[in-house]
Amino acid sequence: MKAIINVSLKAGVLDSQGKAVHHALDSLHFSGVEDVRVGKQIVLQLNETDKQKAMKDVTQMCEELLANTVIEDYEIELV
Repeated sequence: MKAIINVSLKAGVLDSQGKAVHHALDSLHFSGVEDVRVGKQIVLQLNETDKQKAMKDVTQMCEELLANTVIEDYEIELV
């Protein structure tokens, strides 16, 4: 089973990387971009067949290590 975790900054948290990318796109004349938020994606290959247990384990991984839950949100997709 594979877990795909998307981590992004919470709304209201300044995204300096996003601002830098937005500025670079603007300087390359891509003027139609209103805002940019940069996040990260983590893909885990799991040795688990029980979806409920996998979701519980991956949620715990996110809470303890993979995401800074003070400033970041995360979404988990199991495939």
